[in-house]
Formats: sequence, structure tokens, C-alpha cells
Amino acid sequence: MRTKSLTLGLTAAFFAASGAVSAVAQSAGEMLGAPHPKGIDFQEPATELARDLQWLDGMLNWVIGVIVLFVIALIAIVVVRFNRRANPTPATFTHNTPIEVAWTIVPILVLVVIGAYSLPVLFKQQEIPEGDIYIKVTGNQWYWTYDYVDEGFGFDSYMIGQPATVGNYVRTPEVEQALIDAGYTPDQFLLATDTRVVVPVGKVVVMGVTGSDVIHSWTIPAFGVKQDAVPGRVAELWFNAERTGTFFGQCSELCGKDHAYMPITVEVVSEEDYATWLAEAKEEYASLDTGAQLIQLASAE
Repeated sequence: MRTKSLTLGLTAAFFAASGAVSAVAQSAGEMLGAPHPKGIDFQEPATELARDLQWLDGMLNWVIGVIVLFVIALIAIVVVRFNRRANPTPATFTHNTPIEVAWTIVPILVLVVIGAYSLPVLFKQQEIPEGDIYIKVTGNQWYWTYDYVDEGFGFDSYMIGQPATVGNYVRTPEVEQALIDAGYTPDQFLLATDTRVVVPVGKVVVMGVTGSDVIHSWTIPAFGVKQDAVPGRVAELWFNAERTGTFFGQCSELCGKDHAYMPITVEVVSEEDYATWLAEAKEEYASLDTGAQLIQLASAE
């Protein structure tokens, strides 16, 4: 009886939350960070972190390119000058001190240059600043839970098309209508969630990331952030979005059979719109029983 009551209570809370979603922040703004056909490049960066990462990647590609061309040139020289026809009597020496010194020192210098540019980017990611907003993110099989810690409310975020929302991982007319009702396009199936994380533009957002069951990973490529959600640990990431719109991500750590069906959506809005959304969200989600309250009620029966 207790299990049945708890299940019914959790189900009721979920559908109440689903209904609340439709009343809160339906204007998604410009859809950014979604994959597109034949796309092979990075998503357009929306944070300083993402710009730094993409610049570093480009710089490393130039370093790699120069090394590859140098090695190809050496191979070509060896093939032309030291083949059996051009050099029938090969030399018999075993050491060449200048060459040995060179192939030791040059790679060290290359690594020092790479480190000089990459370590500041890494430190910028890992040195968490004082946040204007703190959100706790919990990865679950297979959805995300977001708690706006300072504001006292939270919600679950499911992919539109999961059995928990509507459909069964299939793009049916019902799922397409749900996507449209939530402010998405039908083509954003597998990317869209029933509830978005909403943050203001130009503010530092700090997220504490953890997992409730297995390891997940929270990422938004356009923000340049990715953090594993490990059960029993809370790791932090931060970002400061520079433009408004809705950005997409995915769980990036294999977490079970429905790993492919737990997307992430973050909506960046103006400060005025955020204040409006925050007031509505507090009212909507404050009316819902939390999981802890439901467990207490079930245990009391």
C-alpha cells in the first residue's frame, strides 16, 4: 500500500509539473546550438569559454599540420635520397648526436608552447567564479533534475517523446504537436525537453553537477562546458551566456539503454524576462509536492 501510494503521488506530481511547464516561459527565442545537415564545424560560441576552446583547437590544428608536413617531407627525402638505387652502399654509423638532441629538444619546446596556451584555458574553466545564479543539476536514468537552490524550487526535465511525456521515442503526430506547443519545431525531436533551464543573459551561472544512479555528463557545446555527473560527488561548472536564445546539449556519458534520450535545453533570456519567468516558476513549482514530502506521506500510511 505504501509503494502504491508513493507511486501515485510521484505520478501526480510529475503530471502537475508537466502542466506547469506550459504556463512558464514558452517563448524559446532563437534556436541555437542544434545540429544541422552536413555540419562538420563547432557550434557558434555563445560564451568566452567556448571561444577560447575553439581558438585553442584551431591553434593545435596548425601545430599538428606543420608537424605532419615536416614528417612527410622527411619521409620523402629518405625515399628519394636513400633508396637502394640512389644509395647502394648505406652508411654504418649508429649515432648522430645533433639529430638526437634536436628530436628531444624540439618536441619539448612544442609541448611547452601548447601548454602555455592550453593551461590558461583549463584554469579558466576549473576556477569557479562567484555565481549570480546557482543551479544544482542531477542526472537520472534518463532525465535531468534542476534545483534553483537560492530560489527554493526545482523541476525535472524530460525529452519530449519519452514515455514520461508523450509517445514512445517515436516521432508521431502527437509528439510533433507537443514539440510545437512547447515552442520547438518538429525537426528538434530528440533535442527538445518539456522544461528548459532558464537563465539571464550576461550573468555568471554556476552549476553543481551530480548523479543519482550512474555516471551522466551535462554539456552544452555552444557554452564550452561539459561535466560528469558522478553519484556521491558534486562537481561544478560555470558559464556566462552572451546572447539570448535556446541552446541544446545531450548527456555525454553512456548511462544505460536510454542514454540517447536525455537531451538538455537551456534558454537564455533578458534580465526582465528572467525576472518574469522566475516569479511564475516560483508560483507554479511551489504548489507541487516534493519527492521528500511524498515519501514522508507514504511512510506515514
